[in-house]
Amino acid sequence: MRLVATTSVEEGALLGKAIYNDKGQILLNVGVRLERKILNRLEEFGIDYIYIKDPDTDDIIVKNAIPDEMRINAIMTIGETFKQVQLDSKISQTFVLEKSARKFKKLIVALLDELKSSKDLLNLLSDVFLHDHYIFSHSLNVTLYSLAIGIEMKLSPKELEQLGLGAILHDVGKMKVPEEILSKPGKLTAEEFQIIKAHAEDGFQMLRNIPTVPLIVAHCAYQHHERLNGAGYPRGLKEAEIHLFGKILGVADVFDAVTSNRVYRPAMLPHEGLEILYSGAGSLFDPKIVDAFRRAVAIYPIGLTVTLSDGRKGVVAQQNPGLSERPVVRILEDSGQRVEPYNLDLKANLSQMIVSCDTIIQYEYATNY
Repeated sequence: MRLVATTSVEEGALLGKAIYNDKGQILLNVGVRLERKILNRLEEFGIDYIYIKDPDTDDIIVKNAIPDEMRINAIMTIGETFKQVQLDSKISQTFVLEKSARKFKKLIVALLDELKSSKDLLNLLSDVFLHDHYIFSHSLNVTLYSLAIGIEMKLSPKELEQLGLGAILHDVGKMKVPEEILSKPGKLTAEEFQIIKAHAEDGFQMLRNIPTVPLIVAHCAYQHHERLNGAGYPRGLKEAEIHLFGKILGVADVFDAVTSNRVYRPAMLPHEGLEILYSGAGSLFDPKIVDAFRRAVAIYPIGLTVTLSDGRKGVVAQQNPGLSERPVVRILEDSGQRVEPYNLDLKANLSQMIVSCDTIIQYEYATNY
């Protein structure tokens, strides 16, 4: 199958990977013919990329980062907790968070088992879900990215569990931000941005006195917007003043934010998100953490159409663990001409590298496919 920008899918293409809502219900199943009205609806729902069937890449299988049931249950648990925090009094919030922390700890252990047992690089773009609330899915995604970084950096089991809990709860303070500001499609005013920025301290205050939540988890909420050069908020911390977990969360939070569809801009592809991190490495983000992220996450997702330095074009067919920028590519075109498909492993062919990506795919669908 191939990964294609929804805006570029040709009418009549067949869906290669099912699309779910956050309750686990299938909205569109594999094999559905994508008519224009369906594609328009997907764009309206914020689905920027989908997988479609293609005879040349029919054997390329894309696996979800974590099992569907685990993702659905995780997002529902996060959603229920955050909604209760939003509605309840301060005393009730403490009770809700203390009770939920126990559920989250079990979830983190399960997520760690999945990530450690998987031989594939983490690719959240493969999980095609339609979510009602960005913060819930964002909290889970940031947790997965943070844990992947932590595993790559060889953190201890206890550190990974604390990091995971801090990641799940890092944005809980946003439950105090009015929905009209969180969902505003245009540029925030200076006053609105100050309200948004308050979520870091609000989250810290919610979490700091909960007996079942380590204090470092509260500091994850407090520090995930701090930056090495002091340009972050809420305290303008620098370098060693920022805890390792805060630095990891800063990288994971920014990457997921820019590679997720938002009301004010479309999603970037993973390699574009990595460029954001690279551009800030050393000034905003810890270079060692950015490098660990690069090794752990699929920068060129399976199914993505790419162009190599010698002009050949193809589709990413397989990942090479630890070498996210050098996957196996299914070559489909050479010198502008279609060729019999074959695989080229960039790990073994160091003279070649990916120079561009293109999700606009032109080909005819087999009438009997």
